[in-house]
Amino acid sequence: MRAPDRATSTPRQLARHDVASRAMSTENYDPYYPDQPVVDQYLPVWAKQPAFAHKPAFIWADDDEHRRRAGGGGTPSYAALTYSELNAAAQRMAVALLETVRRGDTVLLLTPPGLRLVKLIFACQRAGLVAVPIVPPDPSKLGTPSPAHRHLLRAVSQTRPSAAVADDWYIDAVRNSPAAALKRLRWVPVSHLDLDLHLGSGDAAVSHLDLDLHSESRQDDGPTGRMGYMGCGPGETYLIQYTSGATGPPRPVVVTAGAAAHNVRAARKAYDLGPGSVVASWLPPHHDCGLMFLLLTVVSGATCVLASPAAFLRRPRLWPELVAEFRATCTPVPSFALPLVLKRGRPEHGTRPLDLACLRNLILVNEPIYKASVDAFVEEFGRTAGLDAASVSPSYGLAENCTFVSTAWRREEPKLRSGLPSYKKLLPSARLPSTTAYSGEVAPEIDIVVVDEQTGEPVEDGVEGEIWVSSPSNASGYLGHPSATREVFVRAWLQPGRATASFVRTGDCGVVRGAERYLYVLGRIADAVAVAAADGHRQRRRVHAHYVETAALGSSPDSLRGGCVAAFFATSSPSSSVTVVAELQTGSGNNVHPRSICDGIRRAVWEEEGVKVGHVVLAERGAVPKTTSGKLRRGEARKMLAGNLIPKVFEAFYDEDTPVRGGDNETEVCGTSWVVGEAGTEVAGMVVFASGSASHRQRLQSSL
Repeated sequence: MRAPDRATSTPRQLARHDVASRAMSTENYDPYYPDQPVVDQYLPVWAKQPAFAHKPAFIWADDDEHRRRAGGGGTPSYAALTYSELNAAAQRMAVALLETVRRGDTVLLLTPPGLRLVKLIFACQRAGLVAVPIVPPDPSKLGTPSPAHRHLLRAVSQTRPSAAVADDWYIDAVRNSPAAALKRLRWVPVSHLDLDLHLGSGDAAVSHLDLDLHSESRQDDGPTGRMGYMGCGPGETYLIQYTSGATGPPRPVVVTAGAAAHNVRAARKAYDLGPGSVVASWLPPHHDCGLMFLLLTVVSGATCVLASPAAFLRRPRLWPELVAEFRATCTPVPSFALPLVLKRGRPEHGTRPLDLACLRNLILVNEPIYKASVDAFVEEFGRTAGLDAASVSPSYGLAENCTFVSTAWRREEPKLRSGLPSYKKLLPSARLPSTTAYSGEVAPEIDIVVVDEQTGEPVEDGVEGEIWVSSPSNASGYLGHPSATREVFVRAWLQPGRATASFVRTGDCGVVRGAERYLYVLGRIADAVAVAAADGHRQRRRVHAHYVETAALGSSPDSLRGGCVAAFFATSSPSSSVTVVAELQTGSGNNVHPRSICDGIRRAVWEEEGVKVGHVVLAERGAVPKTTSGKLRRGEARKMLAGNLIPKVFEAFYDEDTPVRGGDNETEVCGTSWVVGEAGTEVAGMVVFASGSASHRQRLQSSL
């Protein structure tokens, strides 16, 4: 096969050729050699090898809506970044950064997803800087109380950056905004860093950078000496990664370069990745799984095809198209993506055929992972696109362990067809070693233990408890939060025959079940709701909020938005029942009355989970707060509801003792409450409903 001319080929032609040819030329490569102490040090190794130098490390798929509308066609445009180009870019951008800041300084990265952000992340490690990648807020929201702007101000206050890197147009927007705290930052245009004039390229750049960094020699140079690698050392902080903020304000997690390298090596081994692997990802690359897969790609010598999260949400079919186009072998997605693609990304939603038989790892993140939604996805795309059920890789991770913790997938069982087991409707996220394995001398790379939440003592298999994780991937703590660090990062002796070890208390509830010791992640402990036991005993039982939300969504799937239903215990409520806030779909075209939707939610939650719902709020699109990775912020939703900040379309209250009567008839509500009338007066009655006015209710009924 003749190689295409790099000067005349389109990025798509170039990328597809290089992915295929380089994978073939390295098929006998040993993926565990040569391991490096930090991720950035893999780049010069690959750049010097003929089989890797011109192989694409990253490919950017531009599915820009404006370009497509302007006649750019129905397919994305592609741009490739080879290993030699990435290595050279990391060198020159590192030197350019050190013209503005000093080694060890903290730098905010406020660039959008794309190849420039990839270069910056590696350049910061090469320069010995602490990177703080942040999703840049909408420029029009700067200086406003928007969540994204508040998070940026939080990062500025907590990390105290010496500089912030962004696109020129974004810097102009900051300077024209009322955000005084941002204007005081030292802003560096990313275009200034990405110029070839700072260095040449290749090996000359390497030695130039080493000499520039000699004046900042570290005490722990080790055997490499002063002429060795002068970027972030294994024990030095290279990343401040914020938690998702699902159960509270996002916390700044301190990650060392060595912990990150260990984490992605563990993930590489777990997913059996190597130079022949091709990754397709649209996850946010600023933190967690999206960022980890950038590092994982380089450690594996693989190729990663990237797209923006916004492009996926706008056109979900983009994801399976990229998998098919580049013959991707591995793709990480949050579990909510599966029903979204089933709804808007089936084969009939596009003209290009899909072939997903290439996938070995369909990595599912963002628990809970429901077996029913996975089965529906595999059935549809197995039948129409050749998706192998054995590729399903339910996984678990958290920022406090860099990202990766475990997966239930096993490469030694590629022909598994019976499927993974389930517990309480969920798939497992890990398969733990047998208890007898702990008596041996070799400990697992990442140790997972389920303990009693109150005592911290390990529980027996089959007993629910809090998941604790111990590994060299553990982060160093929370920046500027010593009390929270002491609470979450603990030392404990949990396994016979093992020394005391450091553990991360995850705050997740889990249980180990079966002879194969599958770990099921049941949900966040903080998000669980306590309800009366079904047998009438005084002891209350715990129900994880996602079960209530799933039942609520299933009651009106054509009227409610998937992934946009939040359930929580309203502490301000005089009753002990649960509140459900659900976003309504727009333009669904049906005539379902909101009263029927509310009744259906209450009935379904009672019948499926035995939980009484006392308050249902039907809200406008975008009302339910989420993290940047799509997780529900239930605690924030509770605060917004208490502060009357949820844009309500309709709401219903139910007395706690009101019986729920289902069947074929409409739910009968027998409690006494009120209806907000057109003049705003409260009217006692049998049913408790409130909306703005009678005319508003009529308009709502017709729009639904």
